[in-house]
Amino acid sequence: MGLKRLVEAGTLWLKANQQLVNSLNVFPVPDGDTGTNMLLTMQAAYNEILHSDERNVGKVAHAIAQGALMGARGNSGVILSQLWRGFARALDNFEEVDGEILIKALVEAKNTAYKGVVRPVEGTILTVAKDIATAIESFKGKPLSMEWLEKIVFEADLSVQKTPELLPILKQAGVVDSGGKGLFIILEGMLRYLKGQSLETPTTSIQPITAMNLEETMEEIEPGQDFEVVVDFRPHQPLDLDRFYEHLSQMGTSIQVGEGDGMYRMHIHVPTEKRYEPIEYTMSLGTITKVAIENLLAQMEEKKNSRPSIEFPPCEPGKIAVVAVSPGLGLSRIFASLGVNAIVEGGQTMNPSTEEILRAFENLPTDQIIILPNNKNIILAAQNAASLSVKNVKVIPTKTIPQGLNVMLRFDPDGNLEDIASEMEEAINEVESGEITTATRSVEINGVKVEEGQVIALLNGQLVASASHLEEACFELLKAAKSEERERITLFYGQNISVDEVHQLAEKIQEKYPDHEMEIHEGGQPHYQLIISIE
Repeated sequence: MGLKRLVEAGTLWLKANQQLVNSLNVFPVPDGDTGTNMLLTMQAAYNEILHSDERNVGKVAHAIAQGALMGARGNSGVILSQLWRGFARALDNFEEVDGEILIKALVEAKNTAYKGVVRPVEGTILTVAKDIATAIESFKGKPLSMEWLEKIVFEADLSVQKTPELLPILKQAGVVDSGGKGLFIILEGMLRYLKGQSLETPTTSIQPITAMNLEETMEEIEPGQDFEVVVDFRPHQPLDLDRFYEHLSQMGTSIQVGEGDGMYRMHIHVPTEKRYEPIEYTMSLGTITKVAIENLLAQMEEKKNSRPSIEFPPCEPGKIAVVAVSPGLGLSRIFASLGVNAIVEGGQTMNPSTEEILRAFENLPTDQIIILPNNKNIILAAQNAASLSVKNVKVIPTKTIPQGLNVMLRFDPDGNLEDIASEMEEAINEVESGEITTATRSVEINGVKVEEGQVIALLNGQLVASASHLEEACFELLKAAKSEERERITLFYGQNISVDEVHQLAEKIQEKYPDHEMEIHEGGQPHYQLIISIE
């Protein structure tokens, strides 16, 4: 029961600090999701033991590991599940834990996580797990006490602070590793529980207003979260964030606070009877400039009922079926038109879990499956899903939507699975992938200086340009991609750009590249105005 309470505490503290972890994006893009991925992974782990009265710590650990495995999202979530897997393996069926067993469990957790990654990178959550395992060995021979957990938390914090020295891109971005920070927060939550400290008031954190992923909060509605309240205000005096968070946590959950040019934006989910309390409280602190109240339950029901259908090609026994991850309805329809048999919703802002990917193909009437993750942060979860299936499953490591669409041109449902998978993988690098979005903070990376609110361009996942206008950023991207050496440019437009804007931009691109084929398609992706394929 002790391990169960510790897991619950770590999950609650991570939930309180979810947005802090999300804000630690290397690139200033509005899709920070490490905190969300790790939280959903931990919630899945805890749900596996929520109603269990099991007191055998080894059996409890195995249940936690199973829940984490199935609920793992993103690279950080998958690695976290591997840590739990190794931890459980060392505990096996032990009734309780002593110091020697705990040391072995932390070492095995680290070893299992490292083995689960093809090319381990230092300065990440893996390093933090390794430093914890190394440090706790100094306690060998001592009886278990709170001092052990204090040491673990201290070393985790120290390791996180050192990550920028091990991973230069973190140092450039001015952040610590988000996965490592998430692991530290989970462990810190366990220690706070043992010390009787609050697990609801988050560590003081604030983010730019442009980084607030309010769309994502719709995916995590819990009982009692009836209304979403968003308030923009200018405080009469400097805002005491600790006190502000403390008051808000008594009213509701899913609290976010953003700031920009002296303006603050407060977001919270509250039960019906408290829907006006955040507004009244904020009004006591400053001048309100804008208020939005949304009925979350009604929104979710409307979203569920209005979800358009996608026509997938028939899947026949003995033939190859393809499952693709897609962040938007328009892109999903294009994938279906190219022969994809099932779509897993997700991508840049909401990474699907291992279980969601597994569920997408387990009921297809064939035992030959190809998975297209279409995002570097989904590849590990896809590989997890493949390893759990009795079917013959191949994961093509596509990291972008353009790569996923391009490899589908090599797909043949009647071919040999090994041969088709090999051909598709060869086609991954035949296309250049561009993304246009809005910067969520000011930073300088790889010689590109970015100001919060500017339009930025990423080429194959790397920041290549920042500009005041979308058109300028787009042309910088095309230049960096050496588009003059290519033949076709395709624009997939997202939710936050008008069709007219896209067509005007396409006309200017055609003027610059008159010999290129030019295509425009609705993508429907959030946050990213454009996804660009350059072939």
